Amino acid sequence: MKRTLVVALAATTALVAAAPVLADDAELRAAAKESFEAIPMQAPMLENNVLSRDRIDLGAMLFFDPRMSKSGLFSCQSCHNVGLGGVDGLETSVGHGWQAGPRNAPTMLNAVFNIAQFWDGRAADLAEQAKGPVQAGVEMNNTPEQVVATLTSMPGYVEAFQASFPGENDPITFDNFAKAIEAFEATLVTPNSKFDQFLMGQDGAMSEQEKRGLAAFMDKGCIACHNGINIGGNGYYPFGLIEKPGADVLPEDDRGRFAVTETADDEYVFRAAPLRNIAITAPYFHSGKVWDLKVAVDIMAESQLGEKLDDATLDDIVAFLGTLTGEQPEVVHPILPVRTATTPKPAPM
Repeated sequence: MKRTLVVALAATTALVAAAPVLADDAELRAAAKESFEAIPMQAPMLENNVLSRDRIDLGAMLFFDPRMSKSGLFSCQSCHNVGLGGVDGLETSVGHGWQAGPRNAPTMLNAVFNIAQFWDGRAADLAEQAKGPVQAGVEMNNTPEQVVATLTSMPGYVEAFQASFPGENDPITFDNFAKAIEAFEATLVTPNSKFDQFLMGQDGAMSEQEKRGLAAFMDKGCIACHNGINIGGNGYYPFGLIEKPGADVLPEDDRGRFAVTETADDEYVFRAAPLRNIAITAPYFHSGKVWDLKVAVDIMAESQLGEKLDDATLDDIVAFLGTLTGEQPEVVHPILPVRTATTPKPAPM
């Protein structure tokens, strides 16, 4: 058995074996705090970026502007709709030339808390992630040079970049484009969920069924992969640890993190999905083939834990997962800079 599988299986077994019988809210909360954190009410600081108001506002414009794509049709918002939990509600996103992408679009809400971005973790942070879809032929199909030319052609963007990156002789760069989007996306957090309120001491924040679901989520070993502030998103695990799901859920030609590391142990390994807002971000898994959250939990229990859960336990866990929906960010669509005669025209698809 591969070392990754042994470690993950051992961790799951240890968690199940050590699972306490929880008698009351205080004990349940204390156990939960060993594995989870509440989302803070404010955006976290970034290691290599500045969350200034000018930079965040510029990032919002870039996030919503379809002119950042070659065709002038697709923006970041197209696949990561702020009003839909940060996803597009499709199995896989549609991009340039109406092509369907290879994987389900993960939410960018709370993505700042993930260990890395994309299902395979190929982008270290949100700035690096922002560069990917712009250049991907199946998504926005643009080039860094064309993006810079487009931005430079509009006085509104020239002024916004100068204000966002003061002191720089040439602030309109592809790197700064990505940094601005990262600054905006870092503000898209969803605090104050029912679960967060419970963690912070509100006994009545969760119903009895939701608390049973939390206890089951911990007792069954789900926390081996789904833990931390984002209830996932902070580690890589094989999909099908005990038993591989069918090819419709786990396509054989998508080998996950192997494409990034080219390491045999990383075949069919993916970043654990962050479960924040999971109840509103269907469909599920990197393939986007499962639309029902209860079905998704059932698949995970069998493939990752080797256990067939009864309906009551599945319903309890789904009820708990519903408590992870936090306050959704309300973003006013920005007024975008006006194009000029020198602005590159959209290319036909």
